Amino acid sequence: MAGGGFVANGPAAASGFNGKITLSVVITCFVAASSGLIFGYDIGISGGVTTMAPFLKKFFPEVFRKASEAKTNMYCQFDSQVLTAFTSSLYIAGLASSLVASRLTAAVGRKNTMVLGGCTFLAGAAINGGAANIAMLLLGRISLGLGVGFTTQATPVYLSEVAPPKWRGAFSTGLQFFIGTGVVAANCINFGMAKHSWGWRFSLGLAVVPAAIMTTGTLFISDTPSSLVERGKVEQARQSLIKVRGINSNVDAELADLIKFNEMAKDADKKPFLAIFEKQYRPHLVMSIAIPFFQQLTGINIIAFYAPVIFQSIGFGSDSALIAAIVLGLVNLGSILVSTGMVDRHGRRFLFLIGGIQMFICQIAVTIVLVVTTGVSGTKQISKGCGILLLVLMCIYAAGFGWSWGPLSWLVPSEIFPMKIRPTGQSINVAVNFATTFVLSQTFLTMLCHFKFGTFLFYAGWIAVMTTFVMLFLPETKGIPLDSMYAVWEGHWYWGRFVRGSCSEILA
Repeated sequence: MAGGGFVANGPAAASGFNGKITLSVVITCFVAASSGLIFGYDIGISGGVTTMAPFLKKFFPEVFRKASEAKTNMYCQFDSQVLTAFTSSLYIAGLASSLVASRLTAAVGRKNTMVLGGCTFLAGAAINGGAANIAMLLLGRISLGLGVGFTTQATPVYLSEVAPPKWRGAFSTGLQFFIGTGVVAANCINFGMAKHSWGWRFSLGLAVVPAAIMTTGTLFISDTPSSLVERGKVEQARQSLIKVRGINSNVDAELADLIKFNEMAKDADKKPFLAIFEKQYRPHLVMSIAIPFFQQLTGINIIAFYAPVIFQSIGFGSDSALIAAIVLGLVNLGSILVSTGMVDRHGRRFLFLIGGIQMFICQIAVTIVLVVTTGVSGTKQISKGCGILLLVLMCIYAAGFGWSWGPLSWLVPSEIFPMKIRPTGQSINVAVNFATTFVLSQTFLTMLCHFKFGTFLFYAGWIAVMTTFVMLFLPETKGIPLDSMYAVWEGHWYWGRFVRGSCSEILA
């Protein structure tokens, strides 16, 4: 099969420092992954708040009026560019900060970038909680976006650099697990606050809690050995390695390789943002763009943002819509745990393919149910039984995403880049993710209004494309040390023509 698994015999593998699971590495990765809380909380809270009547009355009275009119097409009642700007403005700010974060993580380290992101997010949460007008709402969203951009650039790299190669997949899925936890927590809070006139303030302002938790926790963990070596702090890098690999571990070989790769990167003539466009980095560049682009075109974040809106649009009451969103989040959270247990046993490709097929079938099924029950125009009321069927289908879809494109879209890009281009590659990955999310979130409600059930067919088509892409072009990276990853690309049927014979350059 194209792009199957490979056994790397590079320097890292030969040295035998695959590492073991220690209490320190578990705690360190757990704390680092908790940065996903702020991203997940925001995804969940913004969708729920936009269904709260007091919030709509204060900031979006036109949307509230449309939603209250019985004659409104069910697909179009929340169609408002100002309303979608509230959700999507975060992603423009995240796009900008993720590009800046490339240089920032190299200059001040992964840990400090995460701390900065947490502080910026905390400030944005405070502004949104006290918002008096739309301008304050958007300012708060921009601050939130800057924070999310910093943390999502630094955290996946941090986890990949600290985790033992054999269990890198399981540890790295922790980020997506905390994103899912944030979504569920936010949906539960929205449900509890929906009946209160000040509920939207509480929901938005409470984002300071996950921000404070992750920021405080991050202050007490050490930076990654790779980052410390990169900044000339070799002795601190040694202590960091001893801490995460175990007191009795011999870390000299791993430290020597980190120093060697760092020196090779410094000797390179081109800057990382230019180097990534070189021929031998072609597969890395393509994956840093394609994987986040495809992740958003699964439609999951759009469904997560607007789950309460979607369920309310297709006939659920306000409370039922929020409960349905909670159920959807819990299913996604459970499936991430399944991925954690399977990703280092069955590999990345297996989960990508199984999840892709599952999501494709569910999107087609949702389309058929909507056509049959609501009609082509979307003016018929959906029955309770069909509403439950839609919820079940969306749960199966969310489960497919939860053990495939959810965690793996953060894991795979964070582990494929050599040290020379790692921060740059991750920045491109996050920037593409945010840019795609912005476009989709800004256009989704309009698309839902005009395409109606065809919106879900649109995402089904893209899921088919991305599943085929993975089958043909993504090699297996399970269990391979980061500094031996070049062997994966050399042995691939297509990418080998770009990287073969350039191992010494790729190691830089």
